Amino acid sequence: GFVAACIGSAVGMGNIWMFPTRVSLYGGGSFLIPYVVFVILIGFTGVTGEMSFGRAARSGPVDAFGIACEKKGKRKIGEILGMIPVLGSLAMAIGYTVVMGWILKYTAGALTGFSMDSAEEYAAAFGEMASAFGNDGWQIIALILCMVILMLGVGHGIEKANKVMMPAFFILFVILGIYVAFQPGAAAGYRYIFRVEPEVLAKPSTWIFALGQAFFSLSVAGNGTLIYGSYLPDSEDIPASAARVALFDTLAAMLAALVIIPAMATTV
Repeated sequence: GFVAACIGSAVGMGNIWMFPTRVSLYGGGSFLIPYVVFVILIGFTGVTGEMSFGRAARSGPVDAFGIACEKKGKRKIGEILGMIPVLGSLAMAIGYTVVMGWILKYTAGALTGFSMDSAEEYAAAFGEMASAFGNDGWQIIALILCMVILMLGVGHGIEKANKVMMPAFFILFVILGIYVAFQPGAAAGYRYIFRVEPEVLAKPSTWIFALGQAFFSLSVAGNGTLIYGSYLPDSEDIPASAARVALFDTLAAMLAALVIIPAMATTV
Protein backbone atom coordinates (compact mmCIF):
# COMPACT_ATOMS: atom_id res chain seq x y z
CA GLY A 1 0.00 0.00 0.00
CA PHE A 2 2.86 2.38 0.80
CA VAL A 3 4.55 1.77 -2.57
CA ALA A 4 1.20 2.15 -4.38
CA ALA A 5 0.62 5.47 -2.60
CA CYS A 6 4.12 6.71 -3.53
CA ILE A 7 3.60 5.64 -7.15
CA GLY A 8 0.25 7.44 -7.12
CA SER A 9 2.01 10.55 -5.85
CA ALA A 10 4.69 10.34 -8.53
CA VAL A 11 2.53 9.37 -11.52
CA GLY A 12 0.60 12.31 -12.90
CA MET A 13 0.42 14.81 -15.73
CA GLY A 14 4.20 14.80 -16.00
CA ASN A 15 4.05 11.15 -17.05
CA ILE A 16 0.89 11.21 -19.16
CA TRP A 17 1.20 14.55 -20.97
CA MET A 18 4.69 15.97 -20.55
CA PHE A 19 6.73 12.78 -21.02
CA PRO A 20 5.32 11.83 -24.47
CA THR A 21 5.63 15.48 -25.54
CA ARG A 22 9.31 15.66 -24.58
CA VAL A 23 10.06 12.27 -26.12
CA SER A 24 8.58 13.69 -29.33
CA LEU A 25 10.46 16.98 -29.12
CA TYR A 26 13.87 15.61 -28.18
CA GLY A 27 14.45 12.73 -30.55
CA GLY A 28 12.74 9.67 -29.08
CA GLY A 29 15.46 7.32 -27.86
CA SER A 30 17.89 10.25 -27.72
CA PHE A 31 15.76 11.58 -24.85
CA LEU A 32 15.05 8.19 -23.25
CA ILE A 33 18.73 7.40 -22.62
CA PRO A 34 19.49 10.43 -20.37
CA TYR A 35 16.01 10.17 -18.84
CA VAL A 36 16.63 6.61 -17.63
CA VAL A 37 20.06 7.64 -16.32
CA PHE A 38 18.56 10.48 -14.28
CA VAL A 39 15.65 8.35 -13.01
CA ILE A 40 18.17 5.86 -11.60
CA LEU A 41 20.28 8.62 -10.02
CA ILE A 42 17.35 10.57 -8.57
CA GLY A 43 15.51 7.41 -7.52
CA PHE A 44 18.41 6.17 -5.42
CA THR A 45 19.24 9.61 -3.98
CA GLY A 46 16.26 11.97 -3.94
CA VAL A 47 13.44 9.44 -3.45
CA THR A 48 15.45 7.40 -0.94
CA GLY A 49 16.43 10.60 0.87
CA GLU A 50 12.86 11.87 1.14
CA MET A 51 11.55 8.53 2.41
CA SER A 52 14.37 8.38 4.97
CA PHE A 53 13.82 12.01 6.03
CA GLY A 54 10.12 11.38 6.57
CA ARG A 55 10.72 8.21 8.58
CA ALA A 56 13.37 9.91 10.73
CA ALA A 57 11.15 12.93 11.49
CA ARG A 58 7.87 10.97 11.82
CA SER A 59 6.06 14.09 10.64
CA GLY A 60 5.09 16.19 7.64
CA PRO A 61 7.40 18.63 5.81
CA VAL A 62 6.83 21.66 8.07
CA ASP A 63 7.80 19.84 11.27
CA ALA A 64 10.46 17.74 9.50
CA PHE A 65 12.33 20.79 8.23
CA GLY A 66 11.83 22.44 11.62
CA ILE A 67 13.44 19.46 13.34
CA ALA A 68 16.32 19.49 10.82
CA CYS A 69 17.08 23.16 11.58
CA GLU A 70 16.37 22.99 15.30
CA LYS A 71 19.90 21.94 16.28
CA LYS A 72 21.17 25.21 14.82
CA GLY A 73 18.53 27.16 16.72
CA LYS A 74 16.65 28.02 13.52
CA ARG A 75 13.50 25.93 13.80
CA LYS A 76 11.25 28.74 12.51
CA ILE A 77 13.35 29.08 9.36
CA GLY A 78 13.08 25.33 8.84
CA GLU A 79 9.32 25.47 9.24
CA ILE A 80 9.11 28.27 6.67
CA LEU A 81 11.17 26.17 4.26
CA GLY A 82 8.84 23.24 4.93
CA MET A 83 5.88 25.37 3.90
CA ILE A 84 7.27 25.76 0.36
CA PRO A 85 6.49 22.19 -0.81
CA VAL A 86 3.16 22.31 1.06
CA LEU A 87 2.09 25.42 -0.87
CA GLY A 88 3.40 23.88 -4.08
CA SER A 89 1.29 20.78 -3.48
CA LEU A 90 -1.75 22.96 -2.77
CA ALA A 91 -1.29 24.73 -6.11
CA MET A 92 -0.94 21.38 -7.89
CA ALA A 93 -4.02 20.02 -6.11
CA ILE A 94 -6.11 22.93 -7.41
CA GLY A 95 -5.06 22.09 -10.97
CA TYR A 96 -5.53 18.36 -10.52
CA THR A 97 -9.09 18.70 -9.23
CA VAL A 98 -9.96 20.49 -12.49
CA VAL A 99 -8.43 17.62 -14.48
CA MET A 100 -10.25 15.08 -12.30
CA GLY A 101 -13.51 16.84 -13.13
CA TRP A 102 -12.69 16.49 -16.84
CA ILE A 103 -11.89 12.79 -16.38
CA LEU A 104 -15.16 12.11 -14.57
CA LYS A 105 -17.14 13.88 -17.30
CA TYR A 106 -15.35 11.96 -20.06
CA THR A 107 -15.84 8.68 -18.17
CA ALA A 108 -19.57 9.33 -17.88
CA GLY A 109 -19.67 10.28 -21.56
CA ALA A 110 -17.83 7.11 -22.57
CA LEU A 111 -20.32 4.98 -20.63
CA THR A 112 -23.43 6.76 -21.86
CA GLY A 113 -22.24 7.41 -25.41
CA PHE A 114 -20.87 10.60 -26.96
CA SER A 115 -23.06 12.42 -29.45
CA MET A 116 -20.11 13.94 -31.36
CA ASP A 117 -18.98 12.68 -34.76
CA SER A 118 -15.79 14.61 -35.58
CA ALA A 119 -12.54 15.77 -33.99
CA GLU A 120 -13.69 19.37 -34.39
CA GLU A 121 -16.83 18.69 -32.34
CA TYR A 122 -14.73 17.05 -29.61
CA ALA A 123 -12.37 20.06 -29.60
CA ALA A 124 -15.27 22.49 -29.33
CA ALA A 125 -16.85 20.47 -26.52
CA PHE A 126 -13.55 20.36 -24.62
CA GLY A 127 -13.05 24.10 -25.07
CA GLU A 128 -16.47 24.72 -23.59
CA MET A 129 -15.81 22.35 -20.69
CA ALA A 130 -12.38 23.87 -19.98
CA SER A 131 -13.74 27.41 -19.84
CA ALA A 132 -14.62 29.23 -16.61
CA PHE A 133 -17.49 27.46 -14.81
CA GLY A 134 -17.73 25.00 -17.69
CA ASN A 135 -17.61 21.81 -15.62
CA ASP A 136 -18.63 22.80 -12.08
CA GLY A 137 -20.80 19.77 -11.29
CA TRP A 138 -18.18 17.14 -12.06
CA GLN A 139 -15.44 19.17 -10.38
CA ILE A 140 -17.48 19.37 -7.16
CA ILE A 141 -17.93 15.59 -7.28
CA ALA A 142 -14.15 15.21 -7.76
CA LEU A 143 -13.50 17.44 -4.73
CA ILE A 144 -15.94 15.46 -2.57
CA LEU A 145 -14.29 12.16 -3.58
CA CYS A 146 -10.84 13.57 -2.72
CA MET A 147 -12.02 14.86 0.66
CA VAL A 148 -13.60 11.52 1.55
CA ILE A 149 -10.37 9.66 0.70
CA LEU A 150 -8.25 12.15 2.68
CA MET A 151 -10.59 12.04 5.69
CA LEU A 152 -10.10 8.27 5.84
CA GLY A 153 -6.37 8.84 6.34
CA VAL A 154 -3.23 7.48 4.71
CA GLY A 155 -3.73 3.77 5.47
CA HIS A 156 -7.50 3.46 5.07
CA GLY A 157 -7.92 6.18 2.47
CA ILE A 158 -4.96 6.99 0.23
CA GLU A 159 -3.30 3.55 0.27
CA LYS A 160 -6.56 1.65 -0.32
CA ALA A 161 -7.59 4.01 -3.11
CA ASN A 162 -4.23 3.60 -4.83
CA LYS A 163 -4.40 -0.19 -4.52
CA VAL A 164 -7.41 0.05 -6.83
CA MET A 165 -6.58 3.04 -9.01
CA MET A 166 -2.94 2.30 -9.84
CA PRO A 167 -3.59 -1.27 -11.13
CA ALA A 168 -6.60 0.12 -13.03
CA PHE A 169 -4.35 2.79 -14.58
CA PHE A 170 -1.82 0.23 -15.83
CA ILE A 171 -4.50 -2.18 -17.09
CA LEU A 172 -6.30 0.58 -19.02
CA PHE A 173 -3.09 1.80 -20.64
CA VAL A 174 -2.06 -1.73 -21.60
CA ILE A 175 -5.46 -2.17 -23.27
CA LEU A 176 -5.04 1.17 -25.06
CA GLY A 177 -1.51 0.18 -26.10
CA ILE A 178 -2.72 -3.09 -27.62
CA TYR A 179 -5.54 -1.29 -29.42
CA VAL A 180 -3.20 1.37 -30.85
CA ALA A 181 -0.65 -1.27 -31.94
CA PHE A 182 -3.15 -2.71 -34.41
CA GLN A 183 -3.99 0.64 -36.01
CA PRO A 184 -2.53 1.46 -39.46
CA GLY A 185 0.56 3.65 -39.20
CA ALA A 186 1.35 2.87 -35.55
CA ALA A 187 4.69 1.30 -36.49
CA ALA A 188 6.02 4.73 -37.49
CA GLY A 189 5.32 5.92 -33.95
CA TYR A 190 7.32 3.06 -32.41
CA ARG A 191 10.25 3.77 -34.73
CA TYR A 192 10.11 7.41 -33.68
CA ILE A 193 10.15 6.56 -29.97
CA PHE A 194 13.15 4.24 -30.06
CA ARG A 195 15.36 5.87 -32.67
CA VAL A 196 18.62 7.40 -31.40
CA GLU A 197 20.12 10.42 -33.12
CA PRO A 198 23.73 10.99 -31.90
CA GLU A 199 23.61 14.74 -32.63
CA VAL A 200 20.44 15.15 -30.54
CA LEU A 201 21.87 12.99 -27.75
CA ALA A 202 24.95 15.23 -27.66
CA LYS A 203 22.92 18.42 -27.15
CA PRO A 204 22.98 19.82 -23.57
CA SER A 205 19.30 20.78 -23.87
CA THR A 206 18.33 17.11 -24.28
CA TRP A 207 20.03 16.24 -20.99
CA ILE A 208 18.68 19.32 -19.20
CA PHE A 209 15.08 18.54 -20.14
CA ALA A 210 15.58 14.85 -19.34
CA LEU A 211 16.82 15.85 -15.86
CA GLY A 212 13.84 18.16 -15.33
CA GLN A 213 11.43 15.48 -16.53
CA ALA A 214 12.90 12.82 -14.21
CA PHE A 215 12.87 15.23 -11.26
CA PHE A 216 9.24 16.20 -11.89
CA SER A 217 8.01 12.69 -12.74
CA LEU A 218 9.39 11.19 -9.54
CA SER A 219 7.69 13.95 -7.51
CA VAL A 220 10.92 14.84 -5.72
CA ALA A 221 10.43 17.81 -3.35
CA GLY A 222 6.68 17.42 -3.74
CA ASN A 223 6.45 16.34 -0.04
CA GLY A 224 4.22 13.33 -0.78
CA THR A 225 7.11 10.87 -0.51
CA LEU A 226 8.28 12.51 2.73
CA ILE A 227 4.79 12.29 4.26
CA TYR A 228 4.32 8.65 3.30
CA GLY A 229 7.82 7.90 4.60
CA SER A 230 6.81 9.22 8.03
CA TYR A 231 4.46 6.22 8.35
CA LEU A 232 7.14 3.64 7.52
CA PRO A 233 8.30 1.17 10.18
CA ASP A 234 12.01 0.90 10.87
CA SER A 235 12.04 -2.57 9.32
CA GLU A 236 11.08 -1.25 5.87
CA ASP A 237 13.79 -1.48 3.17
CA ILE A 238 13.75 2.10 1.89
CA PRO A 239 16.15 1.70 -1.10
CA ALA A 240 14.05 -1.24 -2.35
CA SER A 241 10.85 0.80 -1.98
CA ALA A 242 12.44 3.75 -3.79
CA ALA A 243 13.54 1.43 -6.62
CA ARG A 244 9.99 0.10 -7.03
CA VAL A 245 8.56 3.62 -7.11
CA ALA A 246 11.09 4.69 -9.77
CA LEU A 247 10.46 1.54 -11.81
CA PHE A 248 6.67 1.79 -11.89
CA ASP A 249 6.78 5.55 -12.44
CA THR A 250 8.99 4.98 -15.50
CA LEU A 251 6.72 2.18 -16.73
CA ALA A 252 3.73 4.53 -16.47
CA ALA A 253 5.53 7.19 -18.52
CA MET A 254 6.61 4.65 -21.15
CA LEU A 255 3.10 3.22 -21.40
CA ALA A 256 1.76 6.72 -22.02
CA ALA A 257 4.37 7.33 -24.73
CA LEU A 258 3.65 3.93 -26.33
CA VAL A 259 -0.02 4.86 -26.54
CA ILE A 260 0.05 8.56 -27.44
CA ILE A 261 2.92 8.79 -29.94
CA PRO A 262 1.85 5.79 -32.11
CA ALA A 263 -1.74 7.05 -31.91
CA MET A 264 -0.59 10.41 -33.28
CA ALA A 265 1.34 8.59 -36.02
CA THR A 266 -1.86 6.91 -37.19
CA THR A 267 -3.35 10.32 -38.01
CA VAL A 268 -0.51 11.37 -40.32
